[in-house]
Amino acid sequence: MALLEREIARVPAAEVTLVGSSLGGFYATALTEKSGVRSVLVNPAITPQEGLRAYLGPQKNLYSGEEYVLTEEHLAQLAGLNVPKLARLGRYLLIHTTGDELLDWRIAVDHYRGCRQVIVQGCDHGFREFGNYLDIVLEFAK
Repeated sequence: MALLEREIARVPAAEVTLVGSSLGGFYATALTEKSGVRSVLVNPAITPQEGLRAYLGPQKNLYSGEEYVLTEEHLAQLAGLNVPKLARLGRYLLIHTTGDELLDWRIAVDHYRGCRQVIVQGCDHGFREFGNYLDIVLEFAK
């Protein structure tokens, strides 16, 4: 987060649009509330400090193969970034799939109520069809 905050601080907030999926959407939300940048949230995690509890202990990065240990301290750090009530509603675009097998789209719709929302019928958490929505993302980022 410190690295992201430093990078965002280098340019005016009005010129920045983050695109975050899953845990990236959670981080983007914290950054939007703190700095006022725009964020496109794709199937975002809302309370990862709760959802990741089942994965405490040794883990392996799915992409790099790097091993790490998920700890209570990590969950506490995530809890510290949690935004229970949004203040910058106009700075968000939520895109969520109803077929997401990991995150319930209805929770996100409720959490981001008042924000622009695009709810996609079907699809899964990986959302391979995201490319079909780039025009909406780019329009929001203007």
